[in-house]
Amino acid sequence: MAESGTPAVVEVKQRYREVRQRAADAAVRSGRSPDDVAIVAVTKSATIDQIRELVELGHADFGESRAQHLAKRVAVIDEFLERHRTLPETRRNALPERVRWHMIGHLQRNKVRKVIDLVSMIHSVDTLRLAEEIQEAAMKRDEAVDVLLQVNASREESKFGCAMPAARHLAEQIDTMVHLRLRGLMTMAPLTDDVEVIRATFERCRDAFVEIRESGVGGRDFNILSMGMSNDFEIAIECGANLVRVGTAIFGERAIDEESDPDE
Repeated sequence: MAESGTPAVVEVKQRYREVRQRAADAAVRSGRSPDDVAIVAVTKSATIDQIRELVELGHADFGESRAQHLAKRVAVIDEFLERHRTLPETRRNALPERVRWHMIGHLQRNKVRKVIDLVSMIHSVDTLRLAEEIQEAAMKRDEAVDVLLQVNASREESKFGCAMPAARHLAEQIDTMVHLRLRGLMTMAPLTDDVEVIRATFERCRDAFVEIRESGVGGRDFNILSMGMSNDFEIAIECGANLVRVGTAIFGERAIDEESDPDE
């Protein structure tokens, strides 16, 4: 059957399906089911129309790296979902019950209150002070927040993330916070074409994940290993990732037209 829609829409649908297939193949190579790997579609370079297209395909997990754009996107997509729920069943079968937004970028402490009610998970907790800020905000609404501990497995000074030797200790501290639910680890590999360097980075993070999980920190909730982006998500899956963050490979390089926040 021929694909319907504008060339840009068709391209996004094709890219999305290709990414899903590549992720599935990598999961099989690592001895797991494709269903074991979740994809967070990163919306940094996406238009609202492109996000809607993925929602119509049934995709439910989206990641945003900038706090100032998150509220706008959440409001528009929530309105879109609500409007489509009034359509005939044949038009809304594929729609997810809800869209889950992930805060994947570096989060400044003064932005916590802006995002905490909008996201399902914060991927970038890398200091005790940030964890305490999220704990305080979550305590006021009396609801636990899912978080990932970001670790600097690449050992680059320019990267955010907790130093690897301190990861277990920080994980233990976060685990004592009643209104934070530590779900796992997140890391980013260096921007390089050297596959062995990328693989070594992911393996270090995987080993830390296994060590912390086996120690009992986080309990059964500690089960997410978030590694890999558009240029390396297949390697990440082969190294054990069960959540990948993919933007450019799905949406392309198109720049969004919203103004950037000088505080970000």
